[in-house]
Amino acid sequence: MNEHQLEKSSSIDLENLKALSVLGRGAKGVVFLVQEISSSSFTEETLALKVISKSYIESKKKNSNQKENGEEDVYRRIWFERDVLKLFNHPLLPKLKGVIVNDEIVGFAIDYCVGGDLNSLRKRQTEKMFSDDIIRFYAAELVLALEYLHGLGIIYRDLKPENVMIQENGHLMIVDFDLSTKLSSKSDKTQKSQYKTQKSQSQSSITKSISAKKNRKKLFPTFCLCNSGITPVESVARSNTRVNSVRSDSEKSNSFVGTEEYVAPEIIIGNGHDFSVDWWGLGVVLYEMLYGATPFRGINRKETFYRILTKTPELVGDQTALRDLIGKLLEKDPTKRISLGEIKNHEFFRGLDWDTILQISRPPYIPSPVILEENEEDMKGNKGIDVKTFVHVVFNGADVEKDENNKNKDQWVEGLSNPITNKTDDFLVF
Repeated sequence: MNEHQLEKSSSIDLENLKALSVLGRGAKGVVFLVQEISSSSFTEETLALKVISKSYIESKKKNSNQKENGEEDVYRRIWFERDVLKLFNHPLLPKLKGVIVNDEIVGFAIDYCVGGDLNSLRKRQTEKMFSDDIIRFYAAELVLALEYLHGLGIIYRDLKPENVMIQENGHLMIVDFDLSTKLSSKSDKTQKSQYKTQKSQSQSSITKSISAKKNRKKLFPTFCLCNSGITPVESVARSNTRVNSVRSDSEKSNSFVGTEEYVAPEIIIGNGHDFSVDWWGLGVVLYEMLYGATPFRGINRKETFYRILTKTPELVGDQTALRDLIGKLLEKDPTKRISLGEIKNHEFFRGLDWDTILQISRPPYIPSPVILEENEEDMKGNKGIDVKTFVHVVFNGADVEKDENNKNKDQWVEGLSNPITNKTDDFLVF
């Protein structure tokens, strides 16, 4: 895919956007809150602009062992995210508003969610957790969003509260698709025996490594990417396999991607995975909403992976339908994990009308509307943040190497806070 082949109809001019603030940053770029402006008209529509540094991507490409045609693989994820954003026609998923491409950056403009992310909302609650009724609403919307994605053949692969935004109407929106992939088949018939064999080998290796500190360099021999972290960039050693698994008629993906506390066991094992990894991710998210913490977090990445593969989640409290659902979602064997139909028919969702959930007018939390403090004259006279300069400084400065070691730099909206709304977080009855 060549950048000059981008559809003209989706192109937007950076000069017609004013960057009001920085919403967050990730492994390859920065997310800005922008407002559309032009010399002939003034609009109050605000957008989220995800800007990716081309120079940073080029430097990563040169530092890798990729061949001359590696540029296509480097940019493949960028174009993939653009393409899936163009596909979406669902109220819980973003719409692509436009694309910016020049010599320095690539940018995607999508819907801006004024309510911030689900993680920030949870942390602002008195006990930093949600009630069962509120969890039911958000869980149902996540199920519907994942159902739609899976119907398109897309595995999301990075479900976590930081990637779940709250729209102005209180409904959710899943964002950040640079770790997603597309499969041509939903079949998992060949996975069961392979999973059990590899699981046994991996657990044996992990157990020996945890107990033998002298062999620290040999920890997790089957986790070929542990030392480089969990990133959206695919392993050089296995890049050909992964590219083929996405582009061919493969039933599974072999990409090692995700955020460590939310990653499914089969991704750690590296034996291939399918749509069921998203249901595992849902289980981790529901657990976190209920208890205020993720179920398998260790003191470091290796221990977290060990816990994911070997430990049963501690579902403290009375036996409830929610805890039962979480337990079935966090089934380590993907062939035994609860599936879409079973999820929607689970006791936790008893009485829920799946056909009307998106029409609920009063979700649990309604964020305050956007309040822009500048008028039209201010907008025309003030250029706002220099997007290209800001991104260049961030990803070509001295702090780049330090950021590479951050375990969660795949989070585009990490620590997102809403800079232009008040902090009223009262829940409404729905």
